[in-house]
Amino acid sequence: MEDNNSQLVYSTAIGRIKEEPKKTERPKGDGIVRISRQTTGRKGKGVCIITGLDLDDTQISELTSALKKKLGCGGVCKNGIIEIQGDKRELIKQFLEDKGFKVKLAGG
Repeated sequence: MEDNNSQLVYSTAIGRIKEEPKKTERPKGDGIVRISRQTTGRKGKGVCIITGLDLDDTQISELTSALKKKLGCGGVCKNGIIEIQGDKRELIKQFLEDKGFKVKLAGG
């Protein structure tokens, strides 16, 4: 029985074995962009999490850059999810609606 959690690290015949990078697929959105606020694990500092974007990586990166310039704050794009520093949900919502996205505020 093959265990998906095990991996061969070293073989006496060929030496150290390099692990193949796993490709992760982003879940497709339902057409609604959700903006939520998160402070967990950030020492009390809040960030806005933007999920549900049906864009490729370059488009999401461009959108992240445009948001950071518009709002004058920091942020990052990870695995199709945009994180913007601070609680700027209303400004982000307005910006994305102007770009033609259907936006909902999620969470607290």
